[in-house]
Amino acid sequence: MTILTRGLASLFVALSLILAGCSDSGNDEQAASTAAPSAQQAESEAMAEPVTWRFALEEIEGSVQDAYAQEFKRQIEEISKGQISIEIYPYGALGTSSQLTELVQDGSIQLAFASPGHLASVIPEVGIFTLHFVLSDDNDINKDVLSSERVHGLFEAPYADQNMKLLGIVPEGWMVWTGSKPLRSPDDFREFKMRTMTSPILTESYKAYGANPSPMPYSEVYSGLQLKQIDGQVNPIFAIEEMSFYEVQEAMTFANHAQFITTLVSNKQWYEGLAEDQRQWLDDTRAKLVDYIYQKQAEFNNERLEKIKANSDIEVVELTSEEREVFRAASMSVRDIYLEDAGERGQEILTTITEMVKEAEDGQM
Repeated sequence: MTILTRGLASLFVALSLILAGCSDSGNDEQAASTAAPSAQQAESEAMAEPVTWRFALEEIEGSVQDAYAQEFKRQIEEISKGQISIEIYPYGALGTSSQLTELVQDGSIQLAFASPGHLASVIPEVGIFTLHFVLSDDNDINKDVLSSERVHGLFEAPYADQNMKLLGIVPEGWMVWTGSKPLRSPDDFREFKMRTMTSPILTESYKAYGANPSPMPYSEVYSGLQLKQIDGQVNPIFAIEEMSFYEVQEAMTFANHAQFITTLVSNKQWYEGLAEDQRQWLDDTRAKLVDYIYQKQAEFNNERLEKIKANSDIEVVELTSEEREVFRAASMSVRDIYLEDAGERGQEILTTITEMVKEAEDGQM
């Protein structure tokens, strides 16, 4: 090969490499431009993934709490256009009532029901809802009082002390006594083994009637009644029906002494850290659910009472005003025990609620 030929060959190779380099660069740029939208699209899709709020119940599916949670889920997912997804965990899925409260406190779940029966052990002020003869016989009055900003404001600090935010005070219907016999007077309670929750206030309430309070886990009540380990229990009608307690009892006594109240709570830091629009959705939804749950619990309890009557021969007893007054008088001493635990904040809460109820009742006269 001549010097000229070798020179031309070298020049050709060099040009080829340059062209190849230009071609690779063009392909890289084209690949990059092609890949960029994919990356952006992936990021956009990731941002569109719904946020999950976990909501734990103290009751089983089909209960008043479940009805509340299902409607809460429907409204939140609708108003957020799918940006928020609600996962509901019925009783037993995540633990006991006390364990659910702990999960809210440490932020493992966002929302839960927390009933005063166990919550009063850490928030004594909420024990007011386990006292007897505090609320009105008129549920419209109770709704106005318990949903008021004034009452909610009184509980703000006690819940905050436990890293929780009070979102709602939710009634589930009048508590009803079931037993091996009707319970018309304190004499009928003498040595009567009444199943209660672990609240000291509840325990003292039944001691005031002469009973032998017997705390027992909710899941063990049916067998406890069946095996005569306890003589009776107290719950709203829907719970008596869905847990079949009426099957192993002789009588149901309606004293209208107290409502079963639960509270809807969230983790305090989680609530405060919500985006403004999400917090507004949450606040608007809980406000809308006030009327809904009062109507729903009434429907539940009326329907379940009819089922109980249709499926058993249990005796249904409604106390007279005179009979109720005897229990009311016996219950007053328990308020002192509540105040010993709840202190000045408890005194303000008790005074405020009882005065609001009385003013509303007087206004109807």
